[in-house]
Amino acid sequence: MPSPRKINLKLLIFTRYPEPGLTKTRLIPALGPKAAARLQRRMSEGVLQTARQFLRENLAENAGGAVTIRVCFTGANSKKMRAWLGHDLEYQRQAKGDLGRRLTQATALAFKPRLANQSCDGLECGIPRKERRTEDEIEMVMVVGSDLPDLNPAVFHQAVRELRENDLVLGPTTDGGYYLLGLKKPQPELFRNIDWGSELVRNQTLAAAARLNLSCIPLPLLSDVDRPEDLARLQSDPRFTNIFYHPPLLSIIIPTLNEAAALKQTLTHLLRDKMLINMSCRAKVDPPVVSLSSNNHLPPAAIEIIVADGGSQDATLGEIASRAGVRFLTVAGGRAAQLNAGAAEARGVYLFFLHADSQPPIGYPELIHQALGDPATVAGAFRFQTDIDSLALRLIEWGVALSRLGQLPYGDQGLFMEKRVFNEMKGFAPLPIMEDFELIRRLSKRGRVLTLKKPMVTSARRWQRLGLLRTWLINQLVS
Repeated sequence: MPSPRKINLKLLIFTRYPEPGLTKTRLIPALGPKAAARLQRRMSEGVLQTARQFLRENLAENAGGAVTIRVCFTGANSKKMRAWLGHDLEYQRQAKGDLGRRLTQATALAFKPRLANQSCDGLECGIPRKERRTEDEIEMVMVVGSDLPDLNPAVFHQAVRELRENDLVLGPTTDGGYYLLGLKKPQPELFRNIDWGSELVRNQTLAAAARLNLSCIPLPLLSDVDRPEDLARLQSDPRFTNIFYHPPLLSIIIPTLNEAAALKQTLTHLLRDKMLINMSCRAKVDPPVVSLSSNNHLPPAAIEIIVADGGSQDATLGEIASRAGVRFLTVAGGRAAQLNAGAAEARGVYLFFLHADSQPPIGYPELIHQALGDPATVAGAFRFQTDIDSLALRLIEWGVALSRLGQLPYGDQGLFMEKRVFNEMKGFAPLPIMEDFELIRRLSKRGRVLTLKKPMVTSARRWQRLGLLRTWLINQLVS
């Protein structure tokens, strides 16, 4: 019995950069421009997460084949898109014109061979010539939308199975459109004379397929999110509660080793005027039904604190135990291991890595949320400031401030980012020192690392213990 033919699939994700006021415009009357953009952002990230999971599963099943994820985008340049969604994907601008023209161009270019060194940032994009397929392989192209909360990898697997034996697969939506279309060769006639944006789209596409004598198999029915009435089912989905009820949870991760005195001050500072969320209690409370508009304000940002201790012998454990709600981990293997373990336990959308002897400015959760509200900002930190006023230390602070120009802040400045980005970057490298700076270097290659103007006040003890000049030289050498 001959082995099944290998599948080479181009998975095209259609999305838009989430610029407030320009994305999900039909949802703006219900959500306001900023919340509508946040929803678009989270749904796009969810579809990409599903696509990546399918890719990993397919690699194990489709030996010798390949799956390429290509983001077909509009609303920004490829640099911003890469910062937002990562460097492991291909990026291609959508054509100008209606959806039919954009689909025609995207599917045609996905089947079109290109030079091996040709960029995928512009309109000319396709399979490198040196990778042209043989007769024992099947070329497939699938187009999928980005507003599909119920999409799962099983849909992609079913689409591949059905497309092996048929000309076309179509994933219907409840509003008369479709969320996925799969082909084995370009079919521009499928996208002509369609009333895009209406409830006639799917039936008109099926009629075009019949005229072309294409065998078509339907996929499971899903709901997309285009209209205000589509929002009701999302309000109970934990992935989107921060769109409707409260800002994203901020997880603060503090590595410690014999830091009792400093930790006491830092915890007192962090918990000032903030609500520390007990997630197990919160889950039992029914959230209020709210209607957001451009003038609505969400309640203050919530935080959780995770202390990852490396085996302290002082009163650190007692200090932690006295703080109700502060989570505690014991982690061996150095500070990088402590930070990674804390991040793995974190339940927040955002991560904030904080030294035990450092105190962020008042209002730090809101400052972090604002900074990470731009998808092109991959990470950030606060301005460096010590707790002792001396001319020598002021000069050191001035030198550290120059790191803003190179987007390379120090760990003393409090590094923050989305947990999604942290996981995609594979966390902190297992280094004995400067693990935070190594991660910052990698982050800066992906996108913008922002240093905020508000200061992080850190203890000058390390600088005093080792000597100002020596500590500054060490930092400069490793950077």
